[in-house]
Amino acid sequence: MGRRIKMCLAYDGTGYAGWQVQTKQPWVKTVQGTVEEALRRITKEPDLTVTGAGRTDAGVHARGQVIHFDTASRIPIDRFPLALNSVLPADIRCWQAEEVPGDFHAQYSAKAKYYSYTIDQGPVPDVFWRHYAYHFTHPLDLEAMAEAGARLLGTHDFRSFCASGSAVKNFVRTILEFNIRKSGSLLHITLAGDGFLYNMVRIIVGTLLEIGQGKRPPAAMEQIILARDRNAAGPTVPAKGLCLEKVIY
Repeated sequence: MGRRIKMCLAYDGTGYAGWQVQTKQPWVKTVQGTVEEALRRITKEPDLTVTGAGRTDAGVHARGQVIHFDTASRIPIDRFPLALNSVLPADIRCWQAEEVPGDFHAQYSAKAKYYSYTIDQGPVPDVFWRHYAYHFTHPLDLEAMAEAGARLLGTHDFRSFCASGSAVKNFVRTILEFNIRKSGSLLHITLAGDGFLYNMVRIIVGTLLEIGQGKRPPAAMEQIILARDRNAAGPTVPAKGLCLEKVIY
């Protein structure tokens, strides 16, 4: 009898072309493809596939990606992480596994996702954060950025913060939390929402950086939302500073 398994993964996205398997380019290295290959190896199920909560882009990291898959394997649930980690590369780790009901879905059952974006403001790029933070040295007004970020809270049409090429037709999302804090030379921006559009967090951060530099007032955030036009928002910051922190169900 089959089981549905939910797993929590952490990964360094530096060496991957994103989460999702590229069906037209199966030779491209992806996190999903690497995880599926490892699971097929330990379960002896060559057709096993996984579904992820979020489709992180190339270079984006995760501490709390959630996946589900169906399997007939008899591996005890408490042994699944150890078995999987024994065949995964060192930049991907499973840190939790549990059996869930058959109607659980990693993506559609999610109530909220938390993303963080890290900016290195040191005069010289920190060697140990070079893959995980965007080096940006311009002085920033954190109070202005916090005021602008607070204007994102609530339910809005966020198409101004959606990159071109997205196939979605509904741009309405709800931002539940916004936080910005400085720790040494690192600036951490955290957003929680019921869902995010393509490159949404990275465009929001790019817009906040313009506000932090004084190029726009904090009140401009409302005008950008109302514009419903990608050209109204700021630039898309690099992928490496972004991390999927956790998914809430």
